[in-house]
Amino acid sequence: MFSYLQAENISRRIGDKILFENIILNVNKNDKIALIAVNGAGKSSLLDIIAGIETPDNGTLSIRRGLKTAYLRQYPALNESNSIIDELFSTDSELVRTIKTYEKCIMSGHSDDMQSVLQLMDDLKAWDYEVAVKQILFKLNLTDLNVIIATLSGGQKKRVALAKVLVEEADLLILDEPTNHLDLDMIEWLEDYLIRSNKTILMVTHDRYFLDRVCNVILELSGNEIFRYNGNYEYFLEKKQSREFAEKMNVEKARNLLRTELDWMRRMPKARRHKAKSRIDSFFDLKERAVYKQGEQAININVNISRMGKKILELKNISKSYNDKVLLKDFNYSFNRFEKAGLIGRNGTGKTTLLNIITGLISPDKGTVDKGETVVFGYYRQEGIEFDDEMSVIDAVKSIAETVTLGDGSVLSVTQFMNYFLFPPDKQYTLIRKLSGGEKRRLYLLTVLMKNPNFLILDEPTNDLDILTLNVLEEYLAGFRGCVIIVSHDRYFMDKVVDHIFEYKGDGFIKDFPGNYTQLREREDMLQEQEIIQIRNKSRQEVKPKDEIDEKRAKKSGLTFTEKQEFNKLLAEIEGLEKEKSQIESDLSKGTLSSDDLLTKSKRHGDIMKVLDVKELRWLELNEKND
Repeated sequence: MFSYLQAENISRRIGDKILFENIILNVNKNDKIALIAVNGAGKSSLLDIIAGIETPDNGTLSIRRGLKTAYLRQYPALNESNSIIDELFSTDSELVRTIKTYEKCIMSGHSDDMQSVLQLMDDLKAWDYEVAVKQILFKLNLTDLNVIIATLSGGQKKRVALAKVLVEEADLLILDEPTNHLDLDMIEWLEDYLIRSNKTILMVTHDRYFLDRVCNVILELSGNEIFRYNGNYEYFLEKKQSREFAEKMNVEKARNLLRTELDWMRRMPKARRHKAKSRIDSFFDLKERAVYKQGEQAININVNISRMGKKILELKNISKSYNDKVLLKDFNYSFNRFEKAGLIGRNGTGKTTLLNIITGLISPDKGTVDKGETVVFGYYRQEGIEFDDEMSVIDAVKSIAETVTLGDGSVLSVTQFMNYFLFPPDKQYTLIRKLSGGEKRRLYLLTVLMKNPNFLILDEPTNDLDILTLNVLEEYLAGFRGCVIIVSHDRYFMDKVVDHIFEYKGDGFIKDFPGNYTQLREREDMLQEQEIIQIRNKSRQEVKPKDEIDEKRAKKSGLTFTEKQEFNKLLAEIEGLEKEKSQIESDLSKGTLSSDDLLTKSKRHGDIMKVLDVKELRWLELNEKND
């Protein structure tokens, strides 16, 4: 295999905590690798070492000469004073710099330097690459490239950083949580983009559908070791289970032998012990192996909930706008007991606004929120982490409660309860500022659940949580005897938890779909396929039958007269649609459109793409026949 990168005996510790020790890692060309581990295990630190940002405590890192890498960090460091276009194209690549100059000429409207730029674009054969860059920016909703980085939200900055990585001419992409802050359409586009890409990938992601479809290698960082699985996520789960079962069997075998050896040690006369030194050494080695060290502890979060009455929550004619942007328009819904709803839609459509209206943090412009007297909200917010970084983990939890009542009525101390959340005693007295981002998220989730809510509202709970915590949270929500509303871009999580979906359709309209996310997409794909068939049939019906004699003459070319007319008509139609598409893409890239015009043109662009797919397919069919 063609090796890009090799890590030999790499170790990293922070203070007295060992993140990983003497691990060996190899990245080959065309590998698409996912790195999996619990929060705080050192995933981001390992990526920083591989990217050359940090140095290991010991070990060597060998990188192929001339290898070009691009690194998307979990919390990207961007130049706040740059505009988006200056940040995107800050690279040594002549090709990328030329595209930047071309884009600036287009945006400024100055044509003085255009001729020389066009010539350089031709010389570097940059046009296909420029189209690819435009597609990336359009899909990530980065249309106004003159905006200053400092004015962007955290999610927008992450999308700029992702676009910057994708437009670089890199051989190896290192991606730390690339799906965070992307809406579902963006995630599915990125998934397809990386599947088709010939780039080698090393990434950390907790999106299991994304991981399963993109990656062909899984690296599990567990117990300070790396385990490699040459397959996707489904294969990893099967082999991981087999490995852990084998480990348990070996431990059980070691325990049985230990009992025999312990009996021998006790019965052996002291005067003879010097004669059996090797066996004594073997005893202590066996004793160490007999202790099963499982890095991933099981969590039980079956917390007791407050009693819920018959009346839950009624939303009546809820409307909300900001300036000219309508986020909600006459939304009505009455919640039932034990209901689990998903809430999806593009970023900025108003999902968090609806949650804030439900919980009373903001008021609607019109309509009423009628909450039952027994309803107790537990609101996990995107920006809800407000711990004092100088407090210890246990002090932060004790400030809420000293004990926690479980669903079976038993009472746990805070210390016992925190153990269930992967905060063992030595971790409980750690200062919060020393926790990883995922560990802080887990702590925040713990503090929300321990308040015994009966109506959970979870706004992006899956961001930064490791797969183990997600699995346990899914199991907890499946048995939760209350109501749940979830905003999440994790499709796997939504499929396992929700029983219906509120989908933002635009202009404040919300559609209720009875099913999970995959069922919703299957329904949409089926309707889209029917639409394409209708367009194709309509296109064929528009061709009028012609004279039989002329049709016979046309058959010499391989096409009937009718088909030849359709063939020529298709050429003109495709050319016209391509021109309209190019014009829309040009308008979108200028960043001068109002939000309404942007939405209208984006929808028209999507419609054109669908029609072009049908017409180009028909043109290819006729062209083959003509040949």
